[in-house]
Parts: sequence; structure tokens; C-alpha cells
Amino acid sequence: MTATIADLWQSLRNKYLWLALVIFLALLRLCHLNLLWADEDYHIAAALNLLHGKLPYRDFWYDKPPLCAVYYLLIGSFAGLPLRLLDAAYVLCSSWLAYELARTWWSEAEARTASLLLAFSLAFYLPSTIIPFAADALMIVPHLAAIYCARLNRPLLAGVWGAVAFLFNAKGVFVLGVCVLWLLPEWWLVVIGFALPVVAGLMTAFFTGTWAGYYEQVWHWSVIYAEQSPVSNPFALGLRRTADWLGFQGALTAGAIYGLFRFTRDERWKFGVWIVLSFIPVCLGTRFVPRYFLQLLPPMAVVAARGITVALHQFRKTAVVVLASLLLVPLIRFGPRYISLTIDDIRGDEPHWTDIALDLDSRRVATHLNGIKISGDTLFVWGYRPDIYVYTRLVSDGRFWDSQPLTGVPADRHLKVAKAIYGGPAAANRQELARSHPTFIIDGLSLLNPALAPAAYPELHPWLAHYRLIGKTDLSLIYRRLD
Repeated sequence: MTATIADLWQSLRNKYLWLALVIFLALLRLCHLNLLWADEDYHIAAALNLLHGKLPYRDFWYDKPPLCAVYYLLIGSFAGLPLRLLDAAYVLCSSWLAYELARTWWSEAEARTASLLLAFSLAFYLPSTIIPFAADALMIVPHLAAIYCARLNRPLLAGVWGAVAFLFNAKGVFVLGVCVLWLLPEWWLVVIGFALPVVAGLMTAFFTGTWAGYYEQVWHWSVIYAEQSPVSNPFALGLRRTADWLGFQGALTAGAIYGLFRFTRDERWKFGVWIVLSFIPVCLGTRFVPRYFLQLLPPMAVVAARGITVALHQFRKTAVVVLASLLLVPLIRFGPRYISLTIDDIRGDEPHWTDIALDLDSRRVATHLNGIKISGDTLFVWGYRPDIYVYTRLVSDGRFWDSQPLTGVPADRHLKVAKAIYGGPAAANRQELARSHPTFIIDGLSLLNPALAPAAYPELHPWLAHYRLIGKTDLSLIYRRLD
């Protein structure tokens, strides 16, 4: 076994085999062809609103930075094959940037190892967290691009790419911090480069009337969300989840530790700064959600590539045994899921996973609606089920298209609790909702948490009286307007 892996690793000197492995890892996304994961569906549905001429923050509620929605315009906000090919292309682009960055520091061996480690880590981790490209994952490319430009001493471009990262995810400001520290004599050029896209975006927001909504939805909501964390012991949770991530990504952890001790002084402080400033955002909000660790992935992959390459050169057999053992953990954990997904796709069967139950139910709802909808129909979904919009290609006729800003309860907890963190504004938002006239209402929350049913809010009773139940699935109620 170890000899085989050693031979394989040595054969990576063949650029065609290395490239084939990276492409294969990227194309594993195709196994998720018939699924929509949580978060990616939200941004695809936002892109659908853009295609209907609606502006985020003003015409529809959107609590994420703008580029997350703009990104999915590249595929016309469609799911299925276009989505998964875009995913694969993103993985390839990320791997190429990791390759180029590592090559500027060391040699071709480290460059190829970095690209493989990144592609592998994006394929074999928590599928429900890593497969979807939402704000944290979509920051990987501009993150790497900014660091690459900083490495090449191009401060203006480093700042521009840092701004692109920020417009995908507010945590991109930490990417800016890394670039500023790496380029201290020319830090002001980095800041200017960062300011250009950000100021342009803010001016656009003012001129289009989206500024007030942007501040309220992206910043105010996020601050309230962070301040009212449901975590009772964040320190213990942080230690446990960080240890879990480092253990599961054992190949990166071991490679990075070994590499850091063999760096030059200049390399050690620069990569140390990059790792520390990439870990701080993981801690923000004290939730330590697995997807937050994606900001730590780029520096870990690049640093680990150096450590693994040196270890394989110095201790070939021992290093191969350790590396193989560490890589087998995520491979064995998630490899079978790719196989089962492929088999299900070939047979036309539905996967039997608890973490995709909502998506499968949304498909059933969409099948019902697609059979009766006509041009001009609109939709409102009570709950957090943006995949229904994607599957039906319908949009809301008002600002609201899920229940988070209406109940004040975030989607990550509204299946179990009813405590609002955004009570006052939510009440005003419900009054606005009552003035809308969607053709269909999908209640995707009442059967899961009756305390947050729309009927629990008296001000919505006259609005609901205009609708009648026309269908039901295991997790959803389907209503149609009487007139």
C-alpha cells in the first residue's frame, strides 16, 4: 500500500497525471448534480431576482454581500449541470492559484502538492458545508489572488483582490490585513487598491437607493446575529471544533507544522501572519461553524505543501505511511457518499440522507407548482427554503421571500426555537408582507416548528384568509390565492 502511494506521489512529476487528479477531484461535484445544498440555493435564488430586474437590499431582502448573488448570474441562476460545472471550474481556479503561489516560493513539487491538497480538501470534508459555494467558499479565489499579488509585490492589485474578497464576505478585511503586513513599506497602495472597488460599490448603493437596505440587512442583522449567539460555552466549543478540524484535516495540520519549522525567518513570519489572521475570522461570532474554517484552508494548504514535500524527500517511507493514514480518514468518511450518489443518479433513486430531506421535499413542492403555474405567477415561502424558488423559477412580488426578517428568528435555529433576535423590525416587516399578493404561499416551517407558523401572528390573519390549501408534502403546506 505505502509503496503504491509513494510511487503515485513520485509520479506526480508527470504533469498530465497531476492535472488529471486535480480535474478528477473537481469533477466530483458532478455527483451532486441533482441536489441543492443549503446556502448555495439562497444565492442562486438571489441571482434569479436580479434576472427579474430586482435590486438586492431595495427590492428583495438579502443579508449577504452583493457578489455572492452576482456570481450565480454566470449560470443564469440554474441548478443541475450548469451549477456543478461552475463549482468544478471554481475548484480548478482555486487550485491553480494555490499552485502559482506555492511555485513562487519554492518549486514545482510544492506547487503541485498545494493544488492537490486544496482540491482534495474541497472534495472530502463535510458535504453539506463544503459542497455549496456560499460566502465563505466564494472568498477562496479572491483570497488566494490577493495573497499571490502580495507575494509578487503588486500592492495595488493585492488591495483590489482583497476588496473583491470583502464584497463576497465581510471577513475579507482580514485578507486585506495580511496583504498590508506583507507589504508594509507600500501599505498605502494596498489600501488604495482596496478602497477603489469598495467606494465604487458604496456609490452604486447610494445612487440606486440600496444603501439603507444594505446597511440594515448585511451589517445590522449580522451584528445582532453575532451578538445573540446561542452558544453557551464558546471557549469549549471553539477548542473542540478547532481540534476536530485540525484532526480531520490531519494531512494539512501535520504538513503545516513540519513546514513551519523548516521555513526561513522571512517565510515563517509571513506565513505565521497569514495563518493567524485567517484563524481570527473563524472565531468571530463564537459559533465555529465548519464553513468558517474555509478561510484557514488556503494558508494551511500552501504551508502544508512545503512540509509534505520536504518530509517526502527526507523520510520517504515514514512520510508516505503518515500521509496515507491522514488522507484516508476523510477519504473513507466521505468517499462512499460520492459512490452512493452516483449509483442513485444512475438508478434515478432519491438519496436517503437526513441532511437533504428539506431539499427533496422542496423538489416535490416544485413539481406540484410547476404543474399549475402560469406566466406572471409569484411565490412567497414561509421558512427558509430558497431552493423552491430555484426549482420553480418563480420570485416573490414583495421584498420578503423567506421568514427570517418576518419572525426575527435566524434560519440556523428556527426549526427548534421561536425566540426572536430581531423582534421590532420583524413586526414592521410583517405589516409590509400583509400588503403583498403572491399567487402561491409555501409554508415550509409550520410542520417543523408550529410556534413559528404564520397563523401565530394575528396581523397576518387577514392576509392568510385570501389563500386556500391546495396541496401538502411531508414538510410543506401549499396555498393558492383565492382570486
